[in-house]
Amino acid sequence: MSYDDIIKEKCVQILEKLPHPFDLNEVAKKFPLQYEQSMNTVLQQELIRYNKMLSTVRRTLDNLKKAIDGVVSMTNELEEVFNAIFDNKVSETWAKTAYPSLKPLGSWILDFVKRLDFM
Repeated sequence: MSYDDIIKEKCVQILEKLPHPFDLNEVAKKFPLQYEQSMNTVLQQELIRYNKMLSTVRRTLDNLKKAIDGVVSMTNELEEVFNAIFDNKVSETWAKTAYPSLKPLGSWILDFVKRLDFM
């Protein structure tokens, strides 16, 4: 297998593990923002943050697969994600929107999915 095939396969594996974004409207109905329930505010803020992370990871992986196939051009951001996946590291692009972590990519993805399941 070529490097491109390996990275493309890893992209598919990561995308399969990621859940769909949270429905913030549904959460707002279940847990309305009230003065007496301050944790509802924290919950909604965290869900917004995790949705942003999910969006960034999903967008870059989808675009990276397209760039490998030659459908879109390989940008600096996608090249950085490509190299990070190959080196089993968390991409700087992902780290900007993520929580602090020193884990390698595989462990980081598993931790990310567990955090999403917990929410």
